[in-house]
Amino acid sequence: MSADWVKKHTRASKTASSSALPDVQNLRVEATEPLRRTMWIHPEEVLLAGPLWVSERANPFFILQRRRGHGRGGGLSGLLVGTLDVVLDSSARVAPYRILLQTADSQIFWNVACGSSRKEITEHWDWLEANLLQTVSVFDNDHDVATFVRGKISGMIAEENRARKGEEHEQDCEKFQEAELKMRKLFGMPEEEKLVNYYSCSCWKGRVPRQGWLYLSVNHLCFYSFLLGKEVTLVVQWTEVTQLEKNATLLFPESVRVTTRTGEHFFSMFLNINDTFKLMEQLANMAMRQLLDNRAFAADRSLPKPRKTLKKVSVLKRDLDARAKNERYRSTFRLTQDERLDGHTDCTLWAPFAKMHVAGQLFISDNYICFRSREDDLCQLIIPLREVSVVEKADSSGVLPCPVSISTKNKMNFLFANLKDREFLVQRISDFLQRTPDSSRGDGAPLAALASSSAAPGERHYHPDVPTATRGLLQLYRKDAPEDPGPEAMKEKMKEEAWNIHFSEFGRGVCMYRTSRTRELVLAGIPESLRGELWLLFSGAQNQMSMHSGYYGDLVDQAAGLSSLATEEIERDLHRSMPEHRAFQNETGIAALRRVLTAYAHRNPGIGYCQAMNIVTSVLLLYCTEEEAFWLLVALCERMLPDYYNTRVVGALVDQGVFEDLTRAFLPLLYEHMQELGVISTISLSWFLTLFLSVMPFDSAVLLVDCFFYEGIKVIFQVALAVLHDNMDALLACSDEGEAMTVLGRYLDNVVNKQIATPPVPHPHALLTGGDEPPPEIDVFDLVKSSYEKFGSLRADVIEQMRFKQRLKVIQSLEDTAKRSVVRAMMTESAFGIDELEELYCLFKAQHMSSRYWGSGGSAAERHDPSLPYLEQYRIDAVQFSQLFCALTAWSCAGHTATLARRLFRTLDRDRDGLVNFKEFVTALSGMYHGDMTDKLKMLYKLHLPPALRPEEAESALEAQNLFTDPTAKEASFLSTPDMLGPQELTSGEEAEHESGCGGGGGEEKKEDYRYYLRMWAKEKEPKQESIKDLPPMNQEQFIELCKTLYNMFSEEERDEQQLYHAIATVASLLLRIGEVGKKFNNNYRATAASGQTEEARRAPADARPREDDAPGAPTADADWSISFQQVLASVLTEPPLVDFFERKRDIRDKMAAREARRVARRQTGSASFDHERGDP
Repeated sequence: MSADWVKKHTRASKTASSSALPDVQNLRVEATEPLRRTMWIHPEEVLLAGPLWVSERANPFFILQRRRGHGRGGGLSGLLVGTLDVVLDSSARVAPYRILLQTADSQIFWNVACGSSRKEITEHWDWLEANLLQTVSVFDNDHDVATFVRGKISGMIAEENRARKGEEHEQDCEKFQEAELKMRKLFGMPEEEKLVNYYSCSCWKGRVPRQGWLYLSVNHLCFYSFLLGKEVTLVVQWTEVTQLEKNATLLFPESVRVTTRTGEHFFSMFLNINDTFKLMEQLANMAMRQLLDNRAFAADRSLPKPRKTLKKVSVLKRDLDARAKNERYRSTFRLTQDERLDGHTDCTLWAPFAKMHVAGQLFISDNYICFRSREDDLCQLIIPLREVSVVEKADSSGVLPCPVSISTKNKMNFLFANLKDREFLVQRISDFLQRTPDSSRGDGAPLAALASSSAAPGERHYHPDVPTATRGLLQLYRKDAPEDPGPEAMKEKMKEEAWNIHFSEFGRGVCMYRTSRTRELVLAGIPESLRGELWLLFSGAQNQMSMHSGYYGDLVDQAAGLSSLATEEIERDLHRSMPEHRAFQNETGIAALRRVLTAYAHRNPGIGYCQAMNIVTSVLLLYCTEEEAFWLLVALCERMLPDYYNTRVVGALVDQGVFEDLTRAFLPLLYEHMQELGVISTISLSWFLTLFLSVMPFDSAVLLVDCFFYEGIKVIFQVALAVLHDNMDALLACSDEGEAMTVLGRYLDNVVNKQIATPPVPHPHALLTGGDEPPPEIDVFDLVKSSYEKFGSLRADVIEQMRFKQRLKVIQSLEDTAKRSVVRAMMTESAFGIDELEELYCLFKAQHMSSRYWGSGGSAAERHDPSLPYLEQYRIDAVQFSQLFCALTAWSCAGHTATLARRLFRTLDRDRDGLVNFKEFVTALSGMYHGDMTDKLKMLYKLHLPPALRPEEAESALEAQNLFTDPTAKEASFLSTPDMLGPQELTSGEEAEHESGCGGGGGEEKKEDYRYYLRMWAKEKEPKQESIKDLPPMNQEQFIELCKTLYNMFSEEERDEQQLYHAIATVASLLLRIGEVGKKFNNNYRATAASGQTEEARRAPADARPREDDAPGAPTADADWSISFQQVLASVLTEPPLVDFFERKRDIRDKMAAREARRVARRQTGSASFDHERGDP
């Protein structure tokens, strides 16, 4: 048994439960608090206080020192110390600041505090001066001073430790925390960015290696080097990595090459390059999953806590190592995604079929006990804990040391021996058994649960009376057929008998011994009567179905009657699913297919429905009941063919790339020719998506499905290579893609199964690819045998490695396609060029990705909807929008820019979901940079009207100008402004005009003309172009805010600043007078209209009359003052400096370059000095 596992769980068995690993958000607090708590350290003797340190402050008892090489300056000695700190990692061990206790008569110093920045160490220095300096000055001798200070510091540390005693969360060691803090300082990362591990290595710049440190965080790869004053800083997002490989050349011996869209980076001289590369692969793969699934990284909260803090191994590194082991374990034994490996140990298993002890490894997880022999295919065993009845220690002997016997409910016994810690193993299994629910109902549990449901059969869409609830479609249609005495039927009987013999010798059901003999029987073809049972067994679907009794029936009822895009596509494809088979030429088969597909679409909305799922599910229903077919479909889509059936068929594209690499490796001559014709990418997608079911006769393809459920995707690659190999000469003679497709189509149409006992099902492709001479028939068994003989060396782990390489390429290619589509669409929506739009898209996407990395409100799933058009998929919130706007806006307003960003965000957020998409963002920027003066003024004008301008913002300006006093009066006047009713009145007028236009003499003819209604419908769908007449008038509060914005905007102008100020003052005065004139006109008009209402007002109730105290002497909000946009535009046109300012063309590339320069400068500042805390990145 592995020593680490035994120690880990021995401790875990003594405690009530293992503490949970906190998620990333919780870790953010704990990564910083320990650093501040450990600022006070247990006093340590320091004999030499000067060689590597510089004293910055001092008093009679304490000295504050900074390490040489930290911060600016330092001369040659500082360069040497800084270089040593980087190369030897002493900067992670030694904090750059410290406080020493000194006494006049002693040569010994005591280190009492350390810090990573000047701010932190200064806080402690100030505390010492305020709390201890006066106290220690009264002591008579230096010994008493040292004793008192050391005791005081130790007491504070002990008090903090007692306060921390109740904390359950696991923390990294202090050295690792300091390295993490250093990473954040060097590269400008926020506290939410978690360091996984760091390594000493060299980064090659040309032919020169730069020794430094490689920091691998959850979202970034970072490198830092400082050698004799020369600094190298590199930051790469994992989502930007397009290729990651380990290679060895004369120039780069045993190096890791990281390729991005912008270049290549080589890293070498690792202490353990294999471990480093595996971690890099895992982090890059997680980043691709983020792009694909839109799921942010979440730490595992249930990792067992180690007995002691591991040096240089972070909590996240242990988390990722555990994930990698879990994935290998689940893949090996076909277990569900939520199964967690608890541990593994070496042992032997008594194999009764071979009368020998088989050496291998025993694995224990939450729900299973598994065994795998060291020699491939010798023996594999899966024992679900729900099937275990007894676990006990057997008698030890010299031949059988430390044995453990496990008995199951179906009377099978398994004997494991040579266990290093038998006592612990038995206890651990017993603990898991206590948590395992009772499953005594056995294999009939799902149907029994369905029958015992409280709902009547007529109320459920899936119940025991449904024909396909108890048998497959083939059994339904052959139950009354006479028995065939032919030779093919005899072969089928012989297969059944061979499997029965195998069951009697190796066991039957989930606990069956799986050996090389099992593979031989599968390759010989599974008999139809056992096909459904064995598919469930080999795929792992049997275990999942047993653990979710009644789930399928409930899912069918929940999905019934729901309408969605997936259900519409399913209905469209139902009658295209194996139409040549009579099982799907009636409602029984179609209804079963509909229920299975809609139930899965309801279970997994992320996949929903994809073409080719109907073909595969149809075949499953022929041999399985509905529920069994559903769980087989779950196993296919979620485990055996990952990502195959999502909206972008990423998994199939990845395996298409793997197939191209395999063709290059095994058939290099043919690969070059096929690439020229472009055939591989065309054929492989249909082959893989349907497991050859759509390109090969059904009775032949179903044998490949048998092999697939046992061997996995490996056998599909083998057969595909064998097909190309058999047609190599004909394909090399082809001159175009169509000819090559015809050759392969004719070949696959004539792959036959000569052992079938029933009439073969014709393949529709045979009618389309027939030639003058029918090609010779190919026995599918010979094809499978040939594939194993020629390409059987393929291994599952090699395929997974190739999948990772291709996944990087495929997902990045899809991202590039999305970017090109967005840029192409925005070329007509904005005035930016292609390069500008591409860079804007990258910036916008980076802001969106930061919501996954570090979170800024709302989940990442809410910000990304793959079902939307590319222009609208990525969205950002108000905080992210403000950051981008402040960096890229053409209207810099000093401190007022953030306010303007918030108003623009509220204007663009029309659906009020708190998010803005790329199209909306670029349209606004395009108006600022490339719009004419009217468009720019109109945008500014709208930013100072509701909903962009909120009442509280206008109120602040109101108070600043001392124009109004009562905010409630302001709101009342604002809401009661008659001009605000203009749009509603205009709409009513338009409706009246429309009604009058439709009510004329020719109205009846128009109603009869359907084209008229189509035109009207299209007109309604067209976005209405807003004219300047549609803009509502602006009241006095809003006008004041507009003036404030303009003044702030002109303060950023280096040229013509005074002329602009003079011009806006002139325009503001003019508009104020225009508003006053309009106010007098409105007052005169209203006074005349109100004269006839005086008597009615006199008769009004007392509580409805205005009170005297409601009209104080202070001024109130002026409801009658207003100006229109036309008046603003006309006034601005009178001032040439304003016209020149708004008509001036600006280049957004200057803003982008400035933003990048500021980002680089901040990073350089952080790497050059830790003197100040970092600001926002």
